[in-house]
Amino acid sequence: MAEHDTGNAMLRDRPAAELLKQLSEQTATLVRQELELAKVELTAKGREAGVGAGMFGAAGMLGLYAVGALTAAAILALSLAMTGWLAALIVAAVYGAIAGGLALNGKGRVSRGVPPTPEQTIQTVKEDVQYTRKRAKEGRR
Repeated sequence: MAEHDTGNAMLRDRPAAELLKQLSEQTATLVRQELELAKVELTAKGREAGVGAGMFGAAGMLGLYAVGALTAAAILALSLAMTGWLAALIVAAVYGAIAGGLALNGKGRVSRGVPPTPEQTIQTVKEDVQYTRKRAKEGRR
């Protein structure tokens, strides 16, 4: 406790300008240290995210190979009942129909999301402005 009192007495004896200078220096040091810590942390997280993105890429590539193998299996299975070219044509037509359905559904979803304006937020901001103006007019009376 006596040590704490001695520290307060020493601070009281120093001029305010010196204390403000010390505060400024300590604040600058603290900010630099915090920025350095953030940089180190973001570098580590960025490295981790990069590895994860690479894994997603590899998974996508292997998934594409799996679809290719599945396609070959479907064509070979159908070729047992018909000629090979007709089996390949049927599989391609099925894939085409699926792709068309996904494209139409995706187009509809994109249309609902474009333009990307936060309409509800814009409306509430307009209401807030109107409310504030009304309150300001009432305050002037």
